Amino acid sequence: MLRLTQVDELRPQPFTIAGWRVPDMSESIDTLTARGVTFIRYEGMDQDAKGVWSTPGGDQVAWFKGPDGNTLSLTRFSQ
Repeated sequence: MLRLTQVDELRPQPFTIAGWRVPDMSESIDTLTARGVTFIRYEGMDQDAKGVWSTPGGDQVAWFKGPDGNTLSLTRFSQ
């Protein structure tokens, strides 16, 4: 699954502009971290040690910045 958001102008946006569904959140984060990706921590959100936030329904989401400064995400759905 690929999730995209249309923007009005080409500049880094403060919200998630693209997201990918992943089968294993921990493995995906470890792979990206090994390649230099840093995951974002948001104040007030209960994120685990790797920066993963779990929704009330059990989905997991983690955010990171792309090379152009846009916010991207990984999601592992619980169902």
